[in-house]
Amino acid sequence: MFCFQIGRSGNTLSVASSYDAVNRSNRRSISRQRDLRSDRRKSDDNVWLGEEEEMRAICVTAYGGPEVLQLQEVPTPEPGPGQVRIKTAATTVNFADIQGRRAQYHGGRLPPFVPGLEAAGTIDALGPGVQGFAVGQRVAVHADGGSYAEYTLARTVGVFTIPDSLDWERAACFPSVGTTSFNLLTQAGRLQPGETVLIHAAAGGIGSTAVQLARVLGAGLIIGTVGSAEKAKLIKELGADVAINYREENVAERVKEVTDGALADLVLDGVGADTFESSLASLAPFGRLVCFGQSSGAPPAVGFGPLYGDNKAIVGYSTGGHRRTRPEALRAPGVASLKLLVQGRWSPIISAQLDLEEASEAHRLVESRQSTGKVILTP
Repeated sequence: MFCFQIGRSGNTLSVASSYDAVNRSNRRSISRQRDLRSDRRKSDDNVWLGEEEEMRAICVTAYGGPEVLQLQEVPTPEPGPGQVRIKTAATTVNFADIQGRRAQYHGGRLPPFVPGLEAAGTIDALGPGVQGFAVGQRVAVHADGGSYAEYTLARTVGVFTIPDSLDWERAACFPSVGTTSFNLLTQAGRLQPGETVLIHAAAGGIGSTAVQLARVLGAGLIIGTVGSAEKAKLIKELGADVAINYREENVAERVKEVTDGALADLVLDGVGADTFESSLASLAPFGRLVCFGQSSGAPPAVGFGPLYGDNKAIVGYSTGGHRRTRPEALRAPGVASLKLLVQGRWSPIISAQLDLEEASEAHRLVESRQSTGKVILTP
């Protein structure tokens, strides 16, 4: 079985130093491993000089568990019109990758395919008609056809140049979690200064980023739900005022208590079935509940009556939907979140960095809810 990638015609925030230290240690370890792999593969490079060059990539060989992720040699993709190709330095695991591995997700591709939504690396080829970019530029991208590979394609609308000061691992995180969190709070959530925000799964990739950006964007009280004391400690270090352990506390009752009955003006819910009812119960009159995922399953149906009487709104949001239908709409929030990242006003939390061939283990780690923030894969 072969797997093909197809080309187409004011409030400064510092992330806790302890987590910075862990991230730096992990990055040094991965850098050493990458150098060793590069040395081992030098002789292999000569094999790729034939008529059809190949690359290493992770393929979803069938729908199923993490074991369906297989390392394969596949044709190196050629950039089409309006695309660039980057030599991948780092990519990340998003929950959408896991959902797309389990079953067809949001009209996604059928197996076999290369998963992955984002990457960082160096441009090594330009497609016809590409202007404003050059071979050798350091970039972070919204991938166009999968990023769990040594080379990644991207449409120029989803390509962002990055400074030398930004390492590959943090750069690879920003296209999805940075852009998504910024849009959840602004475009979909319409956050106003001083408002109370409830963020479910606040120690996850998007959750931990949303906590930080909510503070930067002027939120008042920031409440996050987590599943352990360790994660509660983390989100408070990131800027949350209140951490609710959903395994031990009733979320809606706790929100009512800490807000003196006022409840939350904005609720961000990417969990779905397990949290939807508590999200609605925690939502203040004139509040906005933004549903952007369903990691625990689809939420139940809701009657219209309880909504219009209190002027409550339920808003759906999908970065993937933007990528498919309005990719240009992701440009401005991408630029904004990248600027804040470079300024040090938010930083992705990276809990693990694994070799590309360990993609199955990376998926298991995220699915088990043992990870915090992001998990990185490096070719």
